[in-house]
Amino acid sequence: MGLFGKERDLNLAPSHVELVVSANDWQRPHAGFELRLDSFLVHHLSWRSRTSIQDLIRTGHVLVDPSRPDRPHGGEEPFEERRPGRKLAHGSRVVVVIPEELRPVIGPATDELTVLYDDGRVLGVDKPAGVVVHPSGRHVSDTLIQRVHARYGGGFELEKLGAPRLCHRLDRETSGIVLVALDPPAHSDVQQQFERRQVEKEYLTIVRGNPDRESGVIDLPIGATRVSTVALKMQVAADGQDCRTEWNVVERFDDCALVACHPITGRQHQIRVHMHAIGHPVVGDKLYGVDDSLFERSLDDLLTDADRAELGMDRHALHNHRVVFRAPGTGERVEIESPMPNDMLEFLAER
Repeated sequence: MGLFGKERDLNLAPSHVELVVSANDWQRPHAGFELRLDSFLVHHLSWRSRTSIQDLIRTGHVLVDPSRPDRPHGGEEPFEERRPGRKLAHGSRVVVVIPEELRPVIGPATDELTVLYDDGRVLGVDKPAGVVVHPSGRHVSDTLIQRVHARYGGGFELEKLGAPRLCHRLDRETSGIVLVALDPPAHSDVQQQFERRQVEKEYLTIVRGNPDRESGVIDLPIGATRVSTVALKMQVAADGQDCRTEWNVVERFDDCALVACHPITGRQHQIRVHMHAIGHPVVGDKLYGVDDSLFERSLDDLLTDADRAELGMDRHALHNHRVVFRAPGTGERVEIESPMPNDMLEFLAER
């Protein structure tokens, strides 16, 4: 179980954290396993001190639904537990009520949303560059999924159908189509299509230089980088995961090319890593284009005019242009297209 319930309105600050005691986390057998409540919470809420966690317990902010032989996964209404040393067996459920003063401040989401497709179960929405798909880190307000919740997921509908959920994700700077499921069975169906590589995806990207061929296939494994200070950076690595991208040139310019990429797999940063690997990094890419120190400076809003001139665009020029999948329930083929955004069009118009 994750820290927060999946079926909640993301425009509201989380009110509690839900956790389940698992002996597997300590590589111990289930039978006879016991753990102090405060030790369990220190393990999972590692950013808080043991003293502050004990204070939460003693002030009534922790509820427990203990497991027993006749109820190995709990199953009763959790009750307030004020003893930090309370022993918990495998399968016990713990709920931490977040004090109001510690809840994150979430600004109101706009209902600004371009919907390209809506069959009542699945949405195809057009994500602008710069919008984060889901709350995380420093981005907790007005994300894409919060905009969807603001329009589709509040009140009665949230209770009846469950919260709308992303079927896949795009990086903050990547624009284009994102599929969102409006009910759990549709979410499961579309996610399985992604996992089985049954979803067709076509990205448009502007790359530096001109490829020496009109089309090609990049079949290079990708894994985490071992040389960059940026933890999320990936690289071509012999021991990485299999990774395949098909590409073709759409239009050539003096110093760049518009390329259509069809990722067969779906690895993190796949197109950006692969195009960089064949000598044609994506224009505007702060992580794989020029120097990844640009990425770190951009996080602190420290890019200079010279940095921006070197990048060519304020964001990496990557757009999820076309998605093809099967509609849950009917199996009907659905094809969605999103036009290339103005910033990429303007960049090419200046070539």
